[in-house]
Amino acid sequence: MFNAFRRASFIVLLAGPLAGCGSFAPGPLDLAAVHSDAEPALQATSDKNAATSEQLAKAKAHFAARNFGLAADAYRGAVEARPDNAEGWLGLAAAYDELGRFDLADRAYGRALKLTGPTSQLLNNRGYSRLLRGDYAAARRDLLAARAKDPENQQIARNIRLLRR
Repeated sequence: MFNAFRRASFIVLLAGPLAGCGSFAPGPLDLAAVHSDAEPALQATSDKNAATSEQLAKAKAHFAARNFGLAADAYRGAVEARPDNAEGWLGLAAAYDELGRFDLADRAYGRALKLTGPTSQLLNNRGYSRLLRGDYAAARRDLLAARAKDPENQQIARNIRLLRR
């Protein structure tokens, strides 16, 4: 009970300065919910979301630094914590592509596809993956479908130019 009060106090103190920040706009704190019997479930969800966000940030940093093995580990941690996280699955697939683990990349693309459907980003990434493995016909299908969904996307246009070479 005391820990819940400390957490609620911390959130109130933290939320004050961040209330004007566009990336963090909390609603009013519901103290009744903090003290209810549902607190462990709410806390577990909150902890899981925080852990997933932390894992995704770590994974993106590793990917940007071209540490693809570490990126894959962090993305895997994110999707293990939240299997419904499409961003995590897409990142995991991209990391596996860079490691040449196309079998695992295909599985991750499949999970992302079930969550989001064929988005332009997924089709672009999967098309690039197929380009890397030399499956040019499948790469062309995915990249053209991605361009049809997002004709102004420069990354898709670059990947299509790569395919033409």
